Amino acid sequence: MTQAPTPTADTVRRLVRSLLKDSSPDTGGPEVRPVTDGRHTTWWIGTRHVLRLAPDREASTRRRRELRLRDLVRPHVPVAVPTSVAQGEWAPGLACTLDTLVPGGSAEEHDVSAVGEADLAGLLTGLREVPVRQAEALGVPRVAPRSLEALRREAGRAAERLRAADEFDPARLQQLTSPAAVQLAAQPGSAVLVHHSLTGEHLLISADGRVRGVLDWTDTVVGDPAEDIAGLALAVGSPAAVRAATLAGYGARPCLRGLWLARCDTVIRLAAGLDGRAAEPLPLLRTRLRRAWEAILLERVTELRDEETDDAEL
Repeated sequence: MTQAPTPTADTVRRLVRSLLKDSSPDTGGPEVRPVTDGRHTTWWIGTRHVLRLAPDREASTRRRRELRLRDLVRPHVPVAVPTSVAQGEWAPGLACTLDTLVPGGSAEEHDVSAVGEADLAGLLTGLREVPVRQAEALGVPRVAPRSLEALRREAGRAAERLRAADEFDPARLQQLTSPAAVQLAAQPGSAVLVHHSLTGEHLLISADGRVRGVLDWTDTVVGDPAEDIAGLALAVGSPAAVRAATLAGYGARPCLRGLWLARCDTVIRLAAGLDGRAAEPLPLLRTRLRRAWEAILLERVTELRDEETDDAEL
């Protein structure tokens, strides 16, 4: 596969002028600077736009699909979804999009307020309302639910690595027994549109704690809604994630499933980070583990009863 060129400020300026069909004399144009990204695939363009460059052909396919998917999602969710003002190729076969800048800081910078939790509930509700057939017609893949039992076993091994590094007490994982993991399996027919990357950097939060927008829809799938609940647990903490999911109408089973997906994932990823096998920095991995393991009211998974009873306990 041909190696993609490394974009520079000059090439980005020329590309933006080309995308906007700007034929006026070159006076320097808006300031351009890369977003924190070692590959320089995302650039701030002045104060109103963001340029995103696909690093390979697979990413290009997902980037082009994202443009159509955002139009499908936008009417259903109460938060902003980026709008593209121009699109094209920045290198042969490699897509690029120039998007309007959605105001707000990341969830790593601002806490979500109670009203912000209602915004997240609206997001989860809206994703569930997006017609699955229309999403699949755009090329959004359908992904099978993960096995929580297999994840529990992998997390158990990773927890021993964390014990040796004095990072985590493996006894905490004993709350999730093997029967409970089986009991919390995804239910048949529960697949919805899932953002699948609700990280702190993709949630835009205002200073008053409202959720103003959601970025990067390239990893979206049709699948297990608990994955987005898990993502929110890493981004805003388990209590806020479960409260938002409850407001969105999800019962105890998907909430607890999302909680334990997040908890197992953070144990596994921190262990990988300690071994130098994770892309995320260790401080972020530790923060996500802390958020995922914040206590919630629903902790007794071994006594999970029918869904109607569980909804009352939430």
